[in-house]
Amino acid sequence: MDMPEHPLPLMPGQRLARGVARMLRSMDHVVLPEFVPSRGLRVDLISMGPKGEFWIVECKSCRADFMGDRKWQGYLEWCDRYFWAVDCDFPVDLLPADTGLIRADAYGADIRRMSPETRLPAARRSRIMRDFARVSALRLHGLTDPGAVSAGVF
Repeated sequence: MDMPEHPLPLMPGQRLARGVARMLRSMDHVVLPEFVPSRGLRVDLISMGPKGEFWIVECKSCRADFMGDRKWQGYLEWCDRYFWAVDCDFPVDLLPADTGLIRADAYGADIRRMSPETRLPAARRSRIMRDFARVSALRLHGLTDPGAVSAGVF
């Protein structure tokens, strides 16, 4: 049976997220888009690496998208590494130098500047790992049996 080809995401940020997710998978990370680590926060991508490390990636499609983001510093306490993902036309001088930088398009990405590592405290890591697992399982269940999952965050 042939798998249907998925169309490209319509929004520029979604295209960046797709390319970043492909790169992260090639690094043996598992990726969740649109993850809520805490009330009032929603990250574009969170990934868990093979050693249990968490990376957050925010995708910015243009200057206005970046300038309008007032919550990004709140994401830092929910990950071991924090990155911005932008396309080749984005003015990278706007981005804080002490964060990671990823250049991406809809088909792939590469890390241009590694984020400094700030290890999560054990209790926070435990919580985020549990939430990551629960959201992943709920989303998978929703895909395999859409009628069975009537509540929760997808």
